[in-house]
Amino acid sequence: MPFKIHVIDVQNTLKNYIWLIEDTSTKEVVIIDPTESQIVEDYCLKWYLKPKQIWLTHWHKDHVGGVPQLLQKYNLDIYAPYSKAHPLPFECTYIYDGNTIKFNQLDVAVLHTPGHTLEHIIYSIVSLKSLFVGDVLFAMGCGRVFEGTYQQMYESLQRIKQFDDETKIYCTHEYTFSNAKFALHVDPDNFLLQERADHVEHLDLLQHNTLPTTLKLEKQTNPFLMAKDVATFKKLRLLKDNF
Repeated sequence: MPFKIHVIDVQNTLKNYIWLIEDTSTKEVVIIDPTESQIVEDYCLKWYLKPKQIWLTHWHKDHVGGVPQLLQKYNLDIYAPYSKAHPLPFECTYIYDGNTIKFNQLDVAVLHTPGHTLEHIIYSIVSLKSLFVGDVLFAMGCGRVFEGTYQQMYESLQRIKQFDDETKIYCTHEYTFSNAKFALHVDPDNFLLQERADHVEHLDLLQHNTLPTTLKLEKQTNPFLMAKDVATFKKLRLLKDNF
């Protein structure tokens, strides 16, 4: 299929990534969780891309901050989860667990993955073996539990684990280097993790990004995905919060 995935490194203190999916036959793109607007506009101008849709995973400012300005420049369809407590200040199409949306010829499944926030969703494109996971799952890590419960977050991660091992995981933060340190702290005898941590350290020195990752790699080296139950997961998450 004629689709290409781009990444924009926002280079902010939160280390956000903005992912774009390009239909190479039309140059139209989806923008996922636009932190800022100008960096997206500049990137699209440089590569002759035509913004068509925005997909949001949750309401946090570092994921929606660029939307109002992008709406002033482009005619965009915006898809987002509904949050009664945190309404979005722009018009959008609210989507829910089990919905399917389309970007040109792509069918995109919507999954509710609460925990980080109550309404958090992720986007699955089976034909591309890709998951855009927002702040639920990170390379060797997972999102903090802010609005939801540890039970919800654990179940959201279990849901992600059901996908094909070769599924590519597109996270929205470059936290891999710090996550590797924590993972080694709690799982020091994991040889695959040791190898991965060395590789990540090398990439970090070169200032290269480490994403996307794959579900198979996360199952082997991510302590949060390997947690055997909610109690274990909660213990790990609390340890990481204070690491």
